Amino acid sequence: MTYPTQKDLLIDGYEVVIGIEIHCQLNTNTKIFSPASTEFGQEPNTQANIIDLALPGVLPVLNKEVVEKAVMFGLGVNAEIGMMNAFDRKNYFYPDLPKGYQISQMAHPIVGKGYIDIVVNEGEKNQYSKRIGITRAHLEEDAGKSVHDAIPQMTGVDLNRAGTPLIEIVSEPDMRSSAEAVAYVKAIHQLVTWLGISDAIMAEGSFRADCNVSVRKPNEPFGTRNELKNINSFRFIEQAINVEIERQIDLIEDGGKVEQATRLYDPNTNTTRAMRTKEEANDYRYFPDPDLLPVHISESDFKAINDKMPELPVARRERFMADFGLPEYDSRILTASRALADYYENVVEKVGKTHAKITANWVMGDLLGALNKDEKTIEYSPISTAQLAKLIERINDNTLSGKLAKQAFTALFAGEGGQDDNAVDKIISDKGLKQETDIGAIKAIVEQVLKNNQAMVDEYKSGKEKAFNGLVGQVMKASKGRANPAQVNQLLKELIG
Repeated sequence: MTYPTQKDLLIDGYEVVIGIEIHCQLNTNTKIFSPASTEFGQEPNTQANIIDLALPGVLPVLNKEVVEKAVMFGLGVNAEIGMMNAFDRKNYFYPDLPKGYQISQMAHPIVGKGYIDIVVNEGEKNQYSKRIGITRAHLEEDAGKSVHDAIPQMTGVDLNRAGTPLIEIVSEPDMRSSAEAVAYVKAIHQLVTWLGISDAIMAEGSFRADCNVSVRKPNEPFGTRNELKNINSFRFIEQAINVEIERQIDLIEDGGKVEQATRLYDPNTNTTRAMRTKEEANDYRYFPDPDLLPVHISESDFKAINDKMPELPVARRERFMADFGLPEYDSRILTASRALADYYENVVEKVGKTHAKITANWVMGDLLGALNKDEKTIEYSPISTAQLAKLIERINDNTLSGKLAKQAFTALFAGEGGQDDNAVDKIISDKGLKQETDIGAIKAIVEQVLKNNQAMVDEYKSGKEKAFNGLVGQVMKASKGRANPAQVNQLLKELIG
């Protein structure tokens, strides 16, 4: 694993500088300052109450669960926790912001400086690790949503999202390529879902990224940045950054100057376009929210939150390598999500650590392959951990050969054999998949195959190794795949002499 040099990352002689702000909705049942539901996909404006609508005289009440989830995130990125944090008003006008301001955190955020380690170009020859600094993460309420295609020639406003709790995660400008940016966003996405603080469904807008991109000549001061707003897919993040890099370099090379602005990315044309000039913090006229007291996190509350923290992905990955002897590649795949890691470890607990590698092969290969084909995640696996463990046990006790096990797996995945732990044995019985291990029965089949394939035997004796594989295939075909492959190989060699 070799870290690329500055020269390696240059594009047409320019160094790219990227910082990212991630807006992550927290998965509370109610909003940050009101009891309205946060359920996604409801009819427009049916989940906005008098607080979300900013009717005169209403007062916000902080949702305690939001604070707990934010602290969990801070612990997950090794950050300083703002044991005293406070809310501010961020003033701006937009149709989907009823109050005319957004309640956010400016001077005293709940999460201070931290970091997260990322893996860039994972699984490729040029894979490398890098530490990305976290500047801060603060709580705020989400705005509503402007719907531009609801009525022809008109824009509608849906306030269902208004007041949904957000944590805005601000990185240091530590990324130097679109690949690093994507790896960083993926790492944050994995962490928030692993912690269970967000569903982070990008297609629903609950996890979206603003990418600040600038270019400069090596060792010169940072260039003027442009912010690519509200990008909601990993692929679009990579595409948007690359096209913006090219735009800025072309502009500078043609004698122009990059002006600070907010831009939108259009995936249909693979271009960015100006949305508005970029505001600075003083444009928002931040001031402390007079309706909300500062939040003091007690030591006992902090300890209770810390005690609820799960084993984090990096620690889980390292433990899988140390305890189960798995290679790094396997460990990374199996810790892609907490649910997947839990599933794998549950199977290993049933079959024993000595079978950890074969379990990893079945989970990563056959199971994930079948789930991906059906567009399902591990949470919706039709094969329980007990059933997969039973399948592996039947391979280990020679009831099933590898080929027969795959037939049993296919039937199991399709729901055959029932839902209980005995489904594997039922499928083996119903389909006649039990491996033939009787040495006498296999010897009879081998003798018959040798008798019927003398030419192939002569080829093998003359040194053609492929002929031996052909003989094995003939025996397996004659036994309908049920002969023990190891015994077949041994008997063939003995009888050919």
